[in-house]
Amino acid sequence: MSATPLDPISVEVIGAALSSIVEETGEALVRASYSTNIKERRDCSTALFDRQGRTLCQAEHIPIHLGSFLDFIPMLLADHDEADLRPGDVFVGNDAYRGGGTHLPDIVLAEPIFVDGELVAWTVNLAHHSDFVDRAHAHIYQEGLRIPPIRLYRAGELQKDVQEIILLNCQVPRERLSDLRAQMAANRVGVARFQELCARYGTDTVLASGEALLDYAERKMRAGIAALPDGSWRFEDVFDNLDFDEPIPFAVTVTVAGDELSLDFEAPAQIRAPINMTRTALLATVYYIVKSVIDPTVLPNAGLARPLTVRAPHGSILNCAHPAAVNGRVQTCQRVADLILGALAQAVPERVSACTNSTCSVAVFSGTRQSGPDAGSYWVYLETIGGGGGARPTADGLDGIHVHATNTSNLPVEALEGEYPLILERYELVDGSGGAGKHRGGMGLRRVYRATEDCMVHVDVSRNKSRSWGLKGGDAGGHGSYVTSPDCDPFERGYGTLRAGEWLEIITPGGGGYGVADQKDNAAPIAAE
Repeated sequence: MSATPLDPISVEVIGAALSSIVEETGEALVRASYSTNIKERRDCSTALFDRQGRTLCQAEHIPIHLGSFLDFIPMLLADHDEADLRPGDVFVGNDAYRGGGTHLPDIVLAEPIFVDGELVAWTVNLAHHSDFVDRAHAHIYQEGLRIPPIRLYRAGELQKDVQEIILLNCQVPRERLSDLRAQMAANRVGVARFQELCARYGTDTVLASGEALLDYAERKMRAGIAALPDGSWRFEDVFDNLDFDEPIPFAVTVTVAGDELSLDFEAPAQIRAPINMTRTALLATVYYIVKSVIDPTVLPNAGLARPLTVRAPHGSILNCAHPAAVNGRVQTCQRVADLILGALAQAVPERVSACTNSTCSVAVFSGTRQSGPDAGSYWVYLETIGGGGGARPTADGLDGIHVHATNTSNLPVEALEGEYPLILERYELVDGSGGAGKHRGGMGLRRVYRATEDCMVHVDVSRNKSRSWGLKGGDAGGHGSYVTSPDCDPFERGYGTLRAGEWLEIITPGGGGYGVADQKDNAAPIAAE
């Protein structure tokens, strides 16, 4: 294969093509999927990796999913000889310790891309499979089926025994099978588009451009860091959650030295609860938030991580060791993102917002259908709810949004009520929940669900005891909370049952304010009742 000379225009064109490929594979996954969690809420991500498993490009979907991608190909190649790989091989995995994942519902499918018989890249996608409910979370063995990177397809042929093992361990196997097929379809798009790119520009040119894009991301990140003042800044916050009684202290020290930046975290030892983070989850959170502050235009590839050093005690909540439970790790990721913002606000306050709602409020409903054509079948509905964004140096915070490591949409009411035995009675912004200031923090949301059939519920919320901090004299945001109807049996640490006719109200936290309020600004925030 002959390669055209590498020049900046070619690199830019090929970089745009790579971005287009991951966006197209993402749309293919959403359009082909079956479950509401993917086809409506878009809880999925796609990426391209080079031959060695370095990120070439990730679609602008969900930052935390990078944590499930980072180690997948390296772990796969550690267990499978590259010489044995064939076109049409597809590997599946999800495990937090042997599969490079961050929690078990996020199932990854990776397919090698061959050109003229040579392995040149990988197309990878992830879908959050809403399953594995009604479980304990003291350790990883209680949280679902653990899958190391193994072949689901071998040279294009489905390994039916592997698929049957997976489906047998799922509570809604029909959805799982359909969503896995959608992931397969997305990967086929990724393979075809990358091969077409190589055919058009030459494989050598495409691969050399990939290397150049990694170097370019590194240069841009180093230039952005070098523009910061040298120094160290420490910030502390607490993390409250329904899984434990007292808030947990976290701290980070961010140090800038020339064109390099280090983050040193302090955290307690991992606990028997699902809020522990794997190292890859921590790295994905760090890469996202540092990029957003230093230079949002830096390409989302492995090059941006080269000037960064991340340290956290091994065996701690922020860098857990086997067999720690990790199912609710996104709650911790959200708090870590705002923790880093708190440190960087001391260095470059003009670039940093006040604290966001710092959480991803979750409600999982599940049960057996009691009527209709699917009576007797099991159903699971995962809801993630936005909250207030932090006020910005020049504008109010955004209301009712997902922040930081999550980026899914709220399920439309019509889809929710059409597919599940639930009625949404109220869906509104919580007036006064955004922290007051020269610029007001974003408001949280209120959603009230009424069950039309008996179902189990798991609520995972945070900022019930703590509040999202303001900056430059801005006030803190309002608390989050959840309340059930008076006749409902009490929930235990967020777990409970709704009988037909009973309701659940969830209020999400507001964001912090920015700057001192004057007489024209908003009133002080109120705690959600």
